[in-house]
Amino acid sequence: MSVRVKVNRNVLEMEYAVRGPIPKRAAELRDQGMRTIPCNIGNPQALGQQPISYYREVLALLEVPNRIQREKKLRDLYRSSAALRERLEEKDLVSPYVLDVASEFLAQIGTGMGAYTDSNGPRFIREAVAHFIDARDGADGGGGVKSDPNSIFLTNGASEAAKYLIEMLVADRNDGIMIPIPQYPLYSAAIRKVGGVQVNYYPDEEAGWALDRSILDESFKQAGSRGVTVKAIVVINPANPTGAILSEESAREVVDFAQEHDLAIIADEVYQENLYGAEFVSFARLVGDRPIPLFSLHSTSKGFYGECGHRGGYVEMRNPPLIEDTDQSFGDVLLKQASVSLCSNTAGQALTFLMVSPPEEHSEPYEQFIEERTAVLKDLYEKGTMIREAFKQMDDMECFGRTGAMYLFPRLGKLPPETTDFDYCMSLLESTGICTVNGSGFGQREGTSHLRVAFLPPQEMLKEVMPKWIDFHNEYVNRG
Repeated sequence: MSVRVKVNRNVLEMEYAVRGPIPKRAAELRDQGMRTIPCNIGNPQALGQQPISYYREVLALLEVPNRIQREKKLRDLYRSSAALRERLEEKDLVSPYVLDVASEFLAQIGTGMGAYTDSNGPRFIREAVAHFIDARDGADGGGGVKSDPNSIFLTNGASEAAKYLIEMLVADRNDGIMIPIPQYPLYSAAIRKVGGVQVNYYPDEEAGWALDRSILDESFKQAGSRGVTVKAIVVINPANPTGAILSEESAREVVDFAQEHDLAIIADEVYQENLYGAEFVSFARLVGDRPIPLFSLHSTSKGFYGECGHRGGYVEMRNPPLIEDTDQSFGDVLLKQASVSLCSNTAGQALTFLMVSPPEEHSEPYEQFIEERTAVLKDLYEKGTMIREAFKQMDDMECFGRTGAMYLFPRLGKLPPETTDFDYCMSLLESTGICTVNGSGFGQREGTSHLRVAFLPPQEMLKEVMPKWIDFHNEYVNRG
């Protein structure tokens, strides 16, 4: 008989619907030979999205550095041998630009890819991130507040950074973090784990998931009436799970609100490339020189790169709050947290460097890089549009807001009696093989039902399966 042990109740009660009962059932069905279509998680390369060639070419050389000299020798031999030129084309060789980027990276990291780095990441990568932020926000031309490499921490994806921040900010059981509902379950799970209070605020769905001050004020007021001390507000832009893109007006409401109530802003901006024609405005740019604590997260997992498994990311810190009753800075404590794990993984660090340092215009890899980036983003938008069009053929299915990120979050306006959006999603899986996540797994306004679908499967697969979803839906919601 196994020994029974008592575990941390907060850990036991964490929930993460993205890998919850519906995906587990999908795995069982696959084991039984059924084809499933995984639309439950933003995992692009698992669904056939090809890696960006430039990133992988550099990374391969970093991991096997003796190939750099070998490729240089091969290129010299190619120039001098007519016989070799008959067998190979120029495109078959690694470009000098890629070889130089890899050589310079290894020279700067010093100890190669298999050694620990500084806990906050190598200085030259943090400088590259700072330059990227300044260029993105227009601060490199003399306007705005410039990014400080000393306030940037490389992490194992953005998720690790979010956990670090919540662990630090929640000091006792009455400390609360405001999160948007619906929300990415990382935040509710992290708050639950440290014993804090989840303070919900509700963007206006029918207004395209927009925010106004009254929404934020109501949430803050209700938290205060329960004795909760709100410490920070999380904003995900573009949003997960809704895919909605926050307007500049809504983002400014958040900034004003945070300043009035002395709150930190945790800006989850990992989908900033997934805009499909809309404009991204960073919270760093909007905060400017106002004394608002801001933590901005980005990662190599999304965008057009989709390098989820390599776990690269960073957090940039601005105007960090003071640590009460100590002489330590917030950055000191954040560094201490990172030091416990020694450092983030070096492959993720390298991909973060490449993400913020694309090939220079007119360089050998540039044209292919732009073509691949454009193709990925175009394909994502077309798939999102295809699914939204299918919703129009489903009874009482509505989807609000612009298409952004990698998700749609349609509202199920009608369900059979005594059924929930979980029941709908499980039946959808069993009937069609489409694996989605029920809206209740992300939180939603009471009395509403939703589901989240990641628009990542190949277009041909979607063209095949969407008619089946339409037929399933219209039969399911109209029964009984």
